[in-house]
Amino acid sequence: MLKQRAKTVAFLLYAADLAAALLALPVAYFLRDTVLARLFPGMFPTGLVDFGKYLTLAAPILVIFSLLLFGAGAYRSRRTSNLRNEAALLLRTASFGTLLLTFVVFTARWDFISRPFLLLYFAVNLVFLTSVRVLVRLLARTVRARGFNYRTVVLVGDTPRARAMARLIRDHPWWGLRLIGVVRDRPASSEAGTTDGGLPVLGTIQDLPTVLTTLPVDEVILTAEGSDIGSLEDVFLLCEDMGIVTRLSLDFFPHVLAHARIEELDGTPLLTFSTTPGDDLALLAKRTLDIFLALLLIGVSILPMLLVALLIKLTSKGPVLFRQTRCGLNGRPFTLYKLRTMVQDAEERFAEVAHLNEHEGPVFKSAQDPRVTLLGRLLRRFSLDELPQLWNVLKGEMSLVGPRPPLPDEVARYERWQRRRLSMKPGVTGLWQVSGRNDIPTFDEWMQLDLHYIDNWSLSLDLKILLRTGPTVLTGKGAR
Repeated sequence: MLKQRAKTVAFLLYAADLAAALLALPVAYFLRDTVLARLFPGMFPTGLVDFGKYLTLAAPILVIFSLLLFGAGAYRSRRTSNLRNEAALLLRTASFGTLLLTFVVFTARWDFISRPFLLLYFAVNLVFLTSVRVLVRLLARTVRARGFNYRTVVLVGDTPRARAMARLIRDHPWWGLRLIGVVRDRPASSEAGTTDGGLPVLGTIQDLPTVLTTLPVDEVILTAEGSDIGSLEDVFLLCEDMGIVTRLSLDFFPHVLAHARIEELDGTPLLTFSTTPGDDLALLAKRTLDIFLALLLIGVSILPMLLVALLIKLTSKGPVLFRQTRCGLNGRPFTLYKLRTMVQDAEERFAEVAHLNEHEGPVFKSAQDPRVTLLGRLLRRFSLDELPQLWNVLKGEMSLVGPRPPLPDEVARYERWQRRRLSMKPGVTGLWQVSGRNDIPTFDEWMQLDLHYIDNWSLSLDLKILLRTGPTVLTGKGAR
């Protein structure tokens, strides 16, 4: 029921967000064509074309903001997050959404759309989106904090985990949970009174049927130790028979980084631990964005790539494209494509230059590598040699953003903790690239940046990295 209710609320929020994004279109048009034109006639001497043409933007607005909002996790439960984080998420979404909308206008050659109008649309859309979400959250929190729309909870287990959960519930009344008390999972010297954490003791496991029949209990949360789970089957069956929602605290391994989630395999429930993102909708949005931007960048860069290919052919012997086996998702081998920046027999001559390595760890980086051609140094400085990897992105072997794909012999020398960087699809750019690339002093710091990206991944983080990649490439910072 709660899950269905959450889906209903998420759908209503989604509908409200799309309505706000669409309503911002005529409001921005009115402000630009009527209000601003009258207040500042010198700045806006001509009017906009008929509003009917501006309605052409409605379809891309629906698609773009649907993908971005779902990809950013805007419809996950946010009872525990603050309004500032919510507003920041909407700011990132509105910003990148407007950039994508501008790309659409540019590539579709909709010259009748005023470019300054898109800036005004961004401002109005941000105000509308933020207002809707803030009002909904404030209303929900106010209702719950005043004792309406709450659910009563009984904790099973008198453990440190139970006391920590009780503090969370009591400190956040707007979550809509009201704690009745605790049922001990094992006998104690005294069953009456309160626990060490000040929780009312309702009895032991044997008393739970009485508790559930005499008190209005909506949910039971089990906080027993992992070794005691098998003994709680009767509790699950009891709550199931009485139609009471039962939740199980999954903090069995407090030192494990992996996130736990419940999945199902042909009717068999599985408790899954994973350190990688598990939001399928957000990952679909990431893949959609990869394809869209890869196609766009290929279209923009095809002529420069052909020119560079001609220069490579004229200035050095060998093929234009350099193909190399790299390790992809979870170590899957794939062929990576680059514009050739080295002499033809560079790999055969590696032993000659191994002593020039400037990096510690299982990686080779050298600013003085004699195998790099003069043209190759220029291509590497501005990362132009990486452009063919857009084809790897379209094939699904890489993403636009992710850890860089390593060589198999480098992976063979990884420490165990470093292999976790392979748990996410490699990228053309990433946190390492925009944080200094080869200026990062140690290999371990490089690995920590990749793991930080994996542990904190979101579509908005990808968007930040993509926006920072442009200036990094243009300045050539950290390039070798």
